[in-house]
Amino acid sequence: MFAVIKTGGKQYRVEPADLVKVDRLDGEAGDQVSFEQVLVVGGESDTALGGPFVAGATVTGEIVDQTRNDKILVFKKRRRQNSRRSRGHRQMMTVVRIGEILTDGKAPAKAAKPAKAEKKAEPAPAVEAPPARAEAAPAAAADDLKRLSGVGPVLEKKLHALGITAFAQIAAWTEEDITRVDEELNFKGRIEREGWVDQARTLAAEGK
Repeated sequence: MFAVIKTGGKQYRVEPADLVKVDRLDGEAGDQVSFEQVLVVGGESDTALGGPFVAGATVTGEIVDQTRNDKILVFKKRRRQNSRRSRGHRQMMTVVRIGEILTDGKAPAKAAKPAKAEKKAEPAPAVEAPPARAEAAPAAAADDLKRLSGVGPVLEKKLHALGITAFAQIAAWTEEDITRVDEELNFKGRIEREGWVDQARTLAAEGK
């Protein structure tokens, strides 16, 4: 018996006992999860197609490990600007061992919670990491973040709402911090595109 499930915006064909690597789910190793978005359920005799999901179908699984995918390199170059930048990224992934493929609303043998992407289940960490570094900076009046390229009064207010008020905070961002803030504020890559981290380091050094 097999099924096609949807999680993290992707589709996977799975069978019982399969090990599947999906976008990171909320949970720890040993936790039971269930995938309720089942597009297809097939067996030896017939196949049920969902519209878009198969009614009463559920696929259970157990989290085996929380890991990261292979590193990819993102290289950007601006023509005639002597500007090059290379970034590495490793996507957060969850390894799941598929358990049962259930139909007709049957309950799983073990209690499981619906599988949800971590960023949707726990949005708070997206805004906690940058302020944590801000506490290390000396308490002082807020910097004029509008000096950063592409930052106006509106974006400055959004950054202040996340507790980001100083150039030193932005200068200390890691790749994960940049990704989290970018997703939280829907910047669509503006932080890297405008080079805020490099600008913030220069501006922070000027203020010392």
